[in-house]
Amino acid sequence: MSSHDSPSDGARGDAVWHPAHEWLEEDDELDMDYHPAMEGSDEDEGWDDDAAPEDDEMGLGVSDDTPHINIGNIQIELTTDDPNEEPEGDHGGETRIPAARLFELLASSGLQQILHSTGWTGNIPEGLEDEEDEEENDIMATWRRNRMRRRPRRVQQFPKVPSTEGTELMGKGQFGTNPYFVDRLKKRKRGFASNLMWRELGVDPYGVRRRADFALAQSRVLIPGSPADKIIHYDLRSYSGQFSDDGNFFFCCAQDFKVRMYDTSNPYEWKYYKTVEYPFGQWTITDATLSPDNRHLVYSSIRSQAYLASTDPEDDSDPTVLDFSLPPGSRRRRSWGSSHFGIWSLRFSGDGREVVAGTSEDSVIVYDLETKQPVLNLRDRHQHHVNAVCYGDTSSPHILYSGSDDTTLRVWDRRSMGDGREAGVFMGHTEGLTYVDSKGDGRYVLSNGKDQTMKLWDLRKMMTTARFETIDWSNYTSGFDYRFEPYPDEFYEPHEHDCSVVTFRGHRVLKTLIRCHFSPLGSSNSRYVYSGSEDGKVYVYNLDATLAGTIDVGKATVNSRPRDRETFTTPSIEMGGEMLWRTCVRDASWHPNAPVLAATSWNGWGLSSGTCTVHSWNDGAEKDEGEPPIGKSYDDKLRHLPDFDEYRQNAPAPRTRRGLRSRPVRRLFENGDADEVPW
Repeated sequence: MSSHDSPSDGARGDAVWHPAHEWLEEDDELDMDYHPAMEGSDEDEGWDDDAAPEDDEMGLGVSDDTPHINIGNIQIELTTDDPNEEPEGDHGGETRIPAARLFELLASSGLQQILHSTGWTGNIPEGLEDEEDEEENDIMATWRRNRMRRRPRRVQQFPKVPSTEGTELMGKGQFGTNPYFVDRLKKRKRGFASNLMWRELGVDPYGVRRRADFALAQSRVLIPGSPADKIIHYDLRSYSGQFSDDGNFFFCCAQDFKVRMYDTSNPYEWKYYKTVEYPFGQWTITDATLSPDNRHLVYSSIRSQAYLASTDPEDDSDPTVLDFSLPPGSRRRRSWGSSHFGIWSLRFSGDGREVVAGTSEDSVIVYDLETKQPVLNLRDRHQHHVNAVCYGDTSSPHILYSGSDDTTLRVWDRRSMGDGREAGVFMGHTEGLTYVDSKGDGRYVLSNGKDQTMKLWDLRKMMTTARFETIDWSNYTSGFDYRFEPYPDEFYEPHEHDCSVVTFRGHRVLKTLIRCHFSPLGSSNSRYVYSGSEDGKVYVYNLDATLAGTIDVGKATVNSRPRDRETFTTPSIEMGGEMLWRTCVRDASWHPNAPVLAATSWNGWGLSSGTCTVHSWNDGAEKDEGEPPIGKSYDDKLRHLPDFDEYRQNAPAPRTRRGLRSRPVRRLFENGDADEVPW
C-alpha cells in the first residue's frame, strides 16, 4: 500500500467508529482529533502516523455566513446543516448533503474539469477555509503538477498478444503439460471427456496417470465460475485473503483490524475457526502470512510492529509483538506503540524461521523469529515505499524479491550482501508495483503494476546492478496517482529497458494495491496467472497473455447486503444522493487441490464494506441443485444471514452508472514535507 489504501472514509466532522473509541468511558468526551497511532515516543521525530482528517486536508470548513462561489457563469450558494438537528418529516428517501461534502465531491470527480474550464483553480473560496490547515487548501495542485510532468506522447506499442515467449513457455513444460497434446490414434486434441475416461481406466503407468490428472485440471472448463457458492460479509473493507499451502486453512484481513481464520479442509464447506486482532492499528491490517506448518500467523498494520499469533482455536493468549524497527542485532525495545514506518507486505520463509517485510521506510527487513530481532535491513536502495516482498525459493531463504513505488523489482541474494547492494534489478513497469509473487522455483516471479500491467520475469534475464545505476528510473514514470485517477491507454509507453518475459493487460490496478498470483500446480496444473481488478472481476490469463477466463465478483454479489444509512456519509455518495453497489477485487486465492477460488474485495454500497466470496467450477451453470443453495450470505463467523438474502431477492435491478472516485489525501510531517496516506 504506500500512497495506497487511503482513509477516504476516515475522520470527519461526525463520529466514526474506530477501535480506539472502545477505550472511552460513557462520560468521556470523544476527541475526533485523536488517533491511537498518535501515541509516540521521544524517538518519533520526523514521523507522523496520524492521517489528517479529510475535511482538514481539503481545507473544507463552513463559516457562520452563507458563502457564495462565483465561477464564470456558475454561481453556487451553500448553506450549512445543523448536525444536531433531527430531520423533519419524510423526504421520500432523499439525503441532504452538507456543503463540505458537496465540495468533496466537486474536488474528487470529473466535475473538476468543468470547473477548471470556467476558471476555478481548485482553491477553496473565502468562507470555506479551514483556519487550522490553510496550507492544505489546494490539494488538487499536486495532481495537476504530476499530470503536467507527462512526457511527450509517442506511438503506442502494446505488447503482442499472444506472446511469443509465453507460447514457448506453455509448450516447454515449465508451466504444466502441453495443452495442445493430440490423441495419437485419432489425430486430434484430447478433450476433457477423453482425459477423464483414460484416467478412470487406469491402464497407464503412474507417471502417465499423474500427467493425465494435471491435464484434466488445465482444461478451461475447470476455471472457477462467476456464481458465488457463498458470500461472507464484513462490515468494513476486506484487504487480503489466502489459502494455506495445503489448502486446509484460509485467513482474511479486514479494515476492522481483525484477521478471521477458517477451516477449509473441505473447500466446499468452510467452518469458522478463530479471530485475532491488531490492537491500536492504523487504518487497516495491511498484510498477513501463514507459517508453512499452519501453526502461526504474522499480521501487520501501518506501523513498525507486527504480531505473531497462534492459529490454535484453544489458544487465547495475547499475540507476540515483533518490532521491525529495532536495528539488526539489537535487543533494545522501544516504548510500546511507537512507530517509525508502516509495514505493507509480509512473507514467511520456506523453513518458517524468518519473516521478510516491505516498509514505507523504503526498506526490506528480515526478522528472525527465534531471536526476536531483525537480522537484515536493506535500506537506501529503493527510492520509494516497498509495497511487496517475497522469497524466491520455497526451499531456501537466500533469494528475496522486493517491489517498490520506484517502479523496480529488485533481487537480493543474502549470500553476497557484502556491499549492501541488490544482485540484480528487473525494469519494465512504468509505474509503481503493487504486488510480487514467486513461483517458488527460484526462477520465475510475477508482479502487478500501477501501469495496469502484470509482468512475468525470469531470474536469468535480470539487469545487473552496474547497468541499472546508469539509468534514471524516474524518466519512465508519469506521476500518475492510481488511487483516484483512471489510466487512459495513451498513458502507456513501452519501457526502453523492459526485461520482462510476458506482459499481461486487461485488468485494472486502481484504488488499492491489487494482488496477483501464479495458479497452483494441483488444481490448475500451473497453467495460469491471475489478478484481482478494480472493475470487480478476477482475470485469469494463459501464459501467452491471452485471457483464459474471468470471475465476475461484482455480478455475483450485487445487492447482497441491505443499505446502511451510515454509509451515506462517505465521500463515495452519488451526486443525486444515491449510493451505488461497487466492487473492487483486491486479492484472490486459488485452492491448491480443488477448482475453488476465494476473492477478497472492497464490496458494497460505495465500496464501504467488504466480502470474501467462494467460487468453484460449475460448468457455467447459474444455479445449483445441491444443498446449501449457492449465493447465500453469511457473516464473518459463517452464520447465515437470511435478511441479506431476502433483501437481494427483492432488490431492484442494479444500475450501471459508476460512482465517484476518491480524492487524494496527504500527510504532513513535522518538517513540513508532505507524503501520501495509503489507501
